[in-house]
Amino acid sequence: VSAVNTAPSKGIYLMLSAEKSSLGDEGYELNIEDNLITLSALKPAGLFRGIQTLRQLLPAKIEMAVLQAGPWEIGTGTISDSPEYAYRGAMLDVARHFFGVADVKHFIDQIAYYKFNVLHLGLTNDQGWRIEIKSWPKLTTYGGSTQVGGGKGGFYTQEQFKDIVKYAQERYITIVPEIDMPGHTNAALASYPELNCNGKQPTLYTGTNVGFSTFCMNNEKVYKFIDDVMRELSAISPGPYIHIGGDESHSTKKEDYIPFMNRVQEIVAAHRKKVIGWDEIASSTLKPTTVAQIWGNVKNAQATVNQGSKVLMSPAARAYIDMKYDSTTKLGLKWAGYIEVDKAYTWDPATYTPGVTRGNIIGIETTLWSETISTRAQIDFLTFPRLPGYGEIGWSAASARNWDTYKLRLAKHGARFKAMGINYYPSKLVPWETK
Repeated sequence: VSAVNTAPSKGIYLMLSAEKSSLGDEGYELNIEDNLITLSALKPAGLFRGIQTLRQLLPAKIEMAVLQAGPWEIGTGTISDSPEYAYRGAMLDVARHFFGVADVKHFIDQIAYYKFNVLHLGLTNDQGWRIEIKSWPKLTTYGGSTQVGGGKGGFYTQEQFKDIVKYAQERYITIVPEIDMPGHTNAALASYPELNCNGKQPTLYTGTNVGFSTFCMNNEKVYKFIDDVMRELSAISPGPYIHIGGDESHSTKKEDYIPFMNRVQEIVAAHRKKVIGWDEIASSTLKPTTVAQIWGNVKNAQATVNQGSKVLMSPAARAYIDMKYDSTTKLGLKWAGYIEVDKAYTWDPATYTPGVTRGNIIGIETTLWSETISTRAQIDFLTFPRLPGYGEIGWSAASARNWDTYKLRLAKHGARFKAMGINYYPSKLVPWETK
């Protein structure tokens, strides 16, 4: 890449221009002529998104790790493009099974290719605590020592987490860290039993049940703990949001849950961050900046909107890619139903939930929980080929999306998956092209 003062006569020319303000922060214009490709945008993020389109216009073999012979030809034309939703996220659960820094970076590369701009990392759950908190060291040394099935587990040091954040930033992706509470907290309670009401230490948990753990709501040590965690996490998370979970707190009394969530929102705000929580937090008094992530309960979505807060759309029956494709799929779960590639694609966030309109929604997020997966290849299998569809839902207007045309475009990405070494599910609904 060389800096120039004037446009060249041939090659690929990247240009920032104040005249492209109508495209917004992530939009771009791609003008392809016989000898010159000009990619222009208002902001660097727009150039990055446009480069992903340019990559996808080139032959699939350009994505191979080994140098390939050309010619590298692209059809001429002009593309003017900008996203439908400002928040386009993918969630990776590193708590049920731990995935190292290299695997997370690999996932970041994959979502960047399809123009996602948020990676939500599920850092804590009953089965493990995965982020170093220096003021509470046993969270990782003990609470992070195992995982589902009894394996070794693991955690990120704060330096490793900052490295992941930087890697994501270079791809114009924001990291949203999640510390789930007051339920899904067995790893924390096992590390520090004083966070329990009875002060007793539970054993580390390696199963997959939910709803059995809870912080002690009337214990001031719990709020000191949460404040310390948020202080340290905020310092290494430059993005605007911290996710506080809030789901499946079946062992928490409602009369305790509501004031707890109200107080935790204030703690997060004190560290200059905004809250995202699973849709159950709608039962509390939401701050105007708090976002409810809608995964299961329509009433919670409506309650969020009625309070004047925004929602993030992740309906489990459509957006949870830890669900099996069909009854023959070996990996994944099925409690929210099977999600074939067409079911993952053919829904509109703006019309999916009664009482929730486009103006109430900040964006969409697909979520990958890791109860049944522990390797990069298994991540790939549940993620692909569904991920590109979620990317398109987030980026393109609903009126521009159609399954019959999408499946043909997706089919051409079979060769790209192969070139990139992605272990994808070869859905019979898609007429794959692999060469």
